[in-house]
Amino acid sequence: MRIIGGSFKGRKLKEPSDMNIRPTSDKVKEALFNILGQRLDGLKVLDLFSGSGALGIEAISRGAAEVVFCDKDIKSVKLTKENLALINSDSKVINADCFTAINMLKGKIFDIIFCDPPYKENFSEKLLGSIYENKLLSDGGIIVYETASLNLPCVPLQYIIKDTRNYGKIKLSFIVQA
Repeated sequence: MRIIGGSFKGRKLKEPSDMNIRPTSDKVKEALFNILGQRLDGLKVLDLFSGSGALGIEAISRGAAEVVFCDKDIKSVKLTKENLALINSDSKVINADCFTAINMLKGKIFDIIFCDPPYKENFSEKLLGSIYENKLLSDGGIIVYETASLNLPCVPLQYIIKDTRNYGKIKLSFIVQA
């Protein structure tokens, strides 16, 4: 697992030691950032379900002004902090479930929100509704929601799925406000 673009390109990140953390592959990460744009200068990013922190760290490497990481699993939080130390970042890391973190961040506005929940969870509508109610997504912002390839997130009326892309067993859905 490595940083694939930006100022830290090529830097290796620590990988999870247990299978409960499912990092986004370099191939999918590269495709994702090709879609979002190579540079994220000045953008604010929320990495929910951060796992190893790889997506948020990629955003930092590509110029994001601020990245907030969140995961309820203490092993994931520890791994994210270890990976942030590799790039000397003091980004905020929240150890809480996604709904608690969203409530804590109420009113803070993000341009990109990465949502990569465990595939077995089926709370996309509630999660997206909570993001909307807490006004976390900027005008023109995007939510990148990762699911198993056969699934689509259920989106509340406030959002539309602008695009989906399949990468083997993974589907990325790009969600914007309606």
